[in-house]
Amino acid sequence: QQFFETRPWNPRVGSSFALGVDGISLPMVLLSTVLCFVAMLASGGIKVGARLYFSLLLVLEAAMLGVFMARDWSLFYVFWELTLIPLFFLIDRMGGANRHRAALNFVLYTLGGSVFMLVALLLLYDAAPGHSFAMADMAAGGAGLPHATQLLVFAGLFVGFGVKMPVFPMHGWLPLAHVEAPSPVSILLSGVLLKMGAYGLIRAAETLPGAVLDLQPALAALAFFSLLYGGVLAWRQTDLKRMVAYSSVAHMGVVLLGIATLNLTGLSGAVFQMTAHGYAAALMFLLVGIVYQRTHTRELGEIGALSATAPKLAFFFALALLSAAGLPGSAGFVAELQVLVGGFARWQGWVVLLSLSVLISAAYALRVVGRLCVGERPHAGPVADLVPAERVAIGLLLVGIVGAGLWPAPLLALSAASLRNLVQLFGG
Repeated sequence: QQFFETRPWNPRVGSSFALGVDGISLPMVLLSTVLCFVAMLASGGIKVGARLYFSLLLVLEAAMLGVFMARDWSLFYVFWELTLIPLFFLIDRMGGANRHRAALNFVLYTLGGSVFMLVALLLLYDAAPGHSFAMADMAAGGAGLPHATQLLVFAGLFVGFGVKMPVFPMHGWLPLAHVEAPSPVSILLSGVLLKMGAYGLIRAAETLPGAVLDLQPALAALAFFSLLYGGVLAWRQTDLKRMVAYSSVAHMGVVLLGIATLNLTGLSGAVFQMTAHGYAAALMFLLVGIVYQRTHTRELGEIGALSATAPKLAFFFALALLSAAGLPGSAGFVAELQVLVGGFARWQGWVVLLSLSVLISAAYALRVVGRLCVGERPHAGPVADLVPAERVAIGLLLVGIVGAGLWPAPLLALSAASLRNLVQLFGG
């Protein structure tokens, strides 16, 4: 843990303004800052209410960074809930036709999960030495709880974090929120907000390792089901935003599977997949937003081949789809390989379900490439190609995807020490 800074916040209840980063949180901090910059670049078309829009984006960035850097559970919870305020107004004020329903759906789902999280944290707080919200103190207190209580506390934390990840069956808010949110907001929703849930789950596992060991089979079963469920539903979509939204359920299933392995290789793959999917999903939503601006539709059947009039847009769209499906040389390939190896060490033949999910991802990616990028029927009207600001945003994301795919060692090394300490808690 580095750059640790703490100041008493409310000494009477044992809370402090404690911030710091380690090998698990630092990749998420870097991902958040890059994607927020990309979202700003992608927001050039926002003219009405621009001052409010960009102010809300900055508040959202501060809250997300606070979640990843908080070393006190009370501070973590405050930042966690703070993300709801800018997101509600960004979707409700700037979204599509069903924006009011989508914003309310998102807030109610997240608040519902947060209630379980809050009760679990209060139980841990009551058991912590000296009644402190510090993560280390609450982990020490959790170890002294009866085993059945530890399982209940972890289940409460899992509900809170599982809604945000999202894990089946707590994903109901995701497709509607993504479809109705402006594309730059979808970049942050899928690229960063989902990772908050996975990051919180890793911190919960660090706090209650005994409960995680007992619930490992259940976590693995949920992960395998999310993999297949998200992939099949993404395959059936004709709306491009819905397709990317459901594919996120499958990709976060890979993260959950990596966490459930409880070994170094699988956890390394989970943290790597959080970064890889952040870049890939952001690139997909950025390109879908660009296509929608030009064609005013997201329906696959209504958009002809783009290669005739917008070859650069078609090329990058094809590259984004294939990299999201785990194309060798992309960050997603390295992450899925790590999870596959870690999962095989734990469950042997069951990891064939992960391979099946990858095949489903490749199937719908190739279908969209064939119809949208290289098909024979051009779009009804001319489609303008990429402008310089769009190329810069796309280039930043591609550098992350290809750079981490071809040279993964620095990112893996960044998390290695922290993950080794975590694995030791599980007897690894």
